[in-house]
Amino acid sequence: MNILVINCGSSSLKFQLIDSDSEKVIGKGLCDRIGIEGSGITFTPEGKDKIKKEYPMPDHEAAIKYVIEALTDKDTGVVKSLEEIGAVGHRIVHGGEKFNKATLINEEVIKAIEECNDLAPLHNPANLIGVRACQKLMPETPMVAVFDTAFHQTMPKEAYLYGLPYSYYEKYKIRRYGFHGTSHDFVSHEAASMMGKDYDDCKIIVCHLGNGASVSAVKNGKCVDTSMGLTPLEGLIMGTRSGDLDPAILEFLCDKENMNIHEMLNVLNKKSGVFGLSEDFSSDFRDLEDGYNKGQENCIRAVECFCYRVVKYIGAYAAAMNGVDCIAFTAGIGENTAFVREIIMNYLGYLGIEVDKVNNKTRGESILISTKDSKVKVYSIPTNEELAIARQTLELI
Repeated sequence: MNILVINCGSSSLKFQLIDSDSEKVIGKGLCDRIGIEGSGITFTPEGKDKIKKEYPMPDHEAAIKYVIEALTDKDTGVVKSLEEIGAVGHRIVHGGEKFNKATLINEEVIKAIEECNDLAPLHNPANLIGVRACQKLMPETPMVAVFDTAFHQTMPKEAYLYGLPYSYYEKYKIRRYGFHGTSHDFVSHEAASMMGKDYDDCKIIVCHLGNGASVSAVKNGKCVDTSMGLTPLEGLIMGTRSGDLDPAILEFLCDKENMNIHEMLNVLNKKSGVFGLSEDFSSDFRDLEDGYNKGQENCIRAVECFCYRVVKYIGAYAAAMNGVDCIAFTAGIGENTAFVREIIMNYLGYLGIEVDKVNNKTRGESILISTKDSKVKVYSIPTNEELAIARQTLELI
């Protein structure tokens, strides 16, 4: 069966068509600048060159139309008709407490997702626009929602509750939800497989390190804690997000800088993290690595703060699980930035970890990057959220 995976943003739409039997990507692409001048589609059929075309895309329905045209084009397409697409898997960012697994989409499910819009106002509405567009153009094709938050719904109350009046949880469901769940799920399974151990008998820490970054603790096949919270702002220092901080800082800076709370949150989400720590130099670790190697103090400061925060979460989760069998690095930084992995691993000698300096130079491959005799194994594992969505979609239908 061919499964179309859709990841819909506010002005973009990423897609992959995956053969569920072989798990090969037979076509993938991106619709960019939806609703903005200069919109277009980039499409790469399996084994062929990338195709780029500009089209007016006033909305996501138009973008989905061009996706279908690209996939079924008689010269460069990868299927003859929509009948060869068995299902569509949609990435949905926030499912709140309503969804702890992938779900077949109907009107009741859409309404429940809409009720979570307050928790992810930039993401959920855009995700649902993609769902509606696909339903209109592919009315007979099953649609499945796969939630970023679902994997973390196994957390116990002591992990997900905040130290706030309990009534706020009861009234507004203010709690830790966590994100990147599809990635944490996929990578933790891969890590168990690489260790040759039963997934339900492992203690695994996954470090999803990209522009958005999070750490999760997976014990005996279930997520027991994760670093992101009610929103993706909590946890690690990230590309432009602050991560954990004293909440009194918000009032202090609002008074000092004459900002309102919305302006303050914009600073925390878009002007902080390694970008802010590097004095607006960059949020891209390729730039930061270059500056780090040149001895630029702003880059050294940003990198060291980032790595230290990751180390703290690893230590906390090793304690929470009463041990750890392996640590897996994934996502853009985790898979590709060897010097960051080495800085973090050098803190972890107390876990019996030593860096394999040769293997750690590897980029974008699943590989053991600790020495073979390290007590706790450390891996670099490329994530594949689209494949994970396709697998969950197939399993459901």
